[in-house]
Amino acid sequence: MAHIAIPIPSTPGKQDIEIDVTINGKKHELHYRVELFYWGDCTVPTFDRVECLREMISHYDQDWSLYYIGAPTDDFVPIAFMKKGDRETQRKLMIGTI
Repeated sequence: MAHIAIPIPSTPGKQDIEIDVTINGKKHELHYRVELFYWGDCTVPTFDRVECLREMISHYDQDWSLYYIGAPTDDFVPIAFMKKGDRETQRKLMIGTI
């Protein structure tokens, strides 16, 4: 099994999520951040939401990389980021090299 779903409570604003995973006795830490990006916060006036999102993400904290874009609503889109460096750890966990 490659994925396990963990429900995250919905709270307004940014959610920093730290997960300690122990697999076959080896402990690993993974760091995620979920944040809501509001369409009204677009600095460049456009009807193209992809351009708006691209612009907002381009100014995001460079210590985090885009992980997942959730289903958008009329007001916002939820986006998950993963702490840089954790992606390599996750990749190694997926292929079983650690």
